[in-house]
Amino acid sequence: GQEKLGNYQILAIPGGFSYGDDVRSGKILALELNSYLGDQINDFTQQKKGLVLGVCNGFQVLVRTGLLPFGTMGQMQATLTDNDSGRFECRWINLKVEDKSTCVFLDGVNGSVSYQVAHGEGKFFAGQRELTRVEKEKLAVFRYVDDFGKPTQEYPANPNGSLNAIAGITDSSGRILGLMPHPERFVRKTQHPNWRRIPNLEPQGLQIFEQMVKYAKQM
Repeated sequence: GQEKLGNYQILAIPGGFSYGDDVRSGKILALELNSYLGDQINDFTQQKKGLVLGVCNGFQVLVRTGLLPFGTMGQMQATLTDNDSGRFECRWINLKVEDKSTCVFLDGVNGSVSYQVAHGEGKFFAGQRELTRVEKEKLAVFRYVDDFGKPTQEYPANPNGSLNAIAGITDSSGRILGLMPHPERFVRKTQHPNWRRIPNLEPQGLQIFEQMVKYAKQM
């Protein structure tokens, strides 16, 4: 109890395999957050207007806490489940950034980006009512796209079979973001496998982190 979440402005839950992905990916950490930090997280997101980022395993955790997509701590409204391919997918993919998103992480980020995925349970799945609400409230902010920039369900452009090609979502406040691909793996241009062949290449994952810091400073 020496440190309080309210003393900070950004909570980031990274990728990896928390608790070895026992039970389900991110499940145990989600239970611990709900059990021990639920009140602090609610205050952090609602009163303190803090930012929350969940990448890959962190996205799984946020969905299992209930923070995403609808901010219902302790009540899951969606899930991230096994890839349709039945195997771990680790490669670069293309994403569309929704231009009407209210997500503060994506201010100034538009068009398409290329990130790396590295997951075995990345398929975004929800019931029809919840999926319709996600679309109606414009909570889907990243989608897997094909070579023509169109959202797709087809493998391998969609690496996991996510419904509506959803790769990342935000909440209604725009201050919580979760996505399966890894923007932190593209914060230097030399991290891209073809950086020598692409002139004027900019590290497309860096923008998210710059926007986080910019927003926190303004607040």
